[in-house]
This record gives sequence, C-alpha cells and structure tokens, in this order.
Amino acid sequence: MKIFNFSKEHGKQITKFNSDFVMSRIIQTEKPAHIGSMYLEENGIIGFHQAVVPQLLLIVNGEGFVRGNEEEYIKVQSGDAIFWEKGEWHETKTDTGLIAIVIESETLKPSTFMPLK
Repeated sequence: MKIFNFSKEHGKQITKFNSDFVMSRIIQTEKPAHIGSMYLEENGIIGFHQAVVPQLLLIVNGEGFVRGNEEEYIKVQSGDAIFWEKGEWHETKTDTGLIAIVIESETLKPSTFMPLK
C-alpha cells in the first residue's frame, strides 16, 4: 500500500485559455479503466479483500482508515490517494463517513503525477 497526495498544494496553476484554477494531476491509463464513486456512511466499511487489478482510491470528502496486508490502520482524509497493487489485501473504513473515487486499471502508475504522503 502506498499513500499519495492530490491536494491543491501539489497542483499547478492553470491560466491557459484565460483560465484561473489549480489542477492536481492524478493518473493516466494506457489500458481501459473503471472509475466509480463510493459513498460510505457513518461506520461504513469496504471489507478486507484482494485487489482484482491495481486500484487507486481518492478520498474527496471526509476521513477514514485504510490498511493493506498489515493489521495496522492508517488515517486518511480528503486529498489522500491510496494505491493497492493487484492481489494486495486491503480494507477501508470510516467512523464519520467519506466519499471516494476509485480508479481500477491494469496499468496504474500514480507516482508519475502525485507525491507520496
């Protein structure tokens, strides 16, 4: 398990086309990708299981705890991106609720765009 950061502080100011915003790049895929939203309510959990393909979980709202093969949980919050390799055991849970985007694809390399936390 690796934890990256995609918060505003790691983004780039975009001014092209008379724009004014910050973009934090996350991922580029070479093969098809599945992208979905996950909504965990208070005391919600994504149970302990193996990743079928490399998986990137982007916390966009709220906070929770993640773990890989180890039994120790690590606190995560909005702006954190958790990466699990194919076959890696993992779990996500929250006491207060969280919203996340999940990206699954055979060729995910989040270190290309995001710094480790």
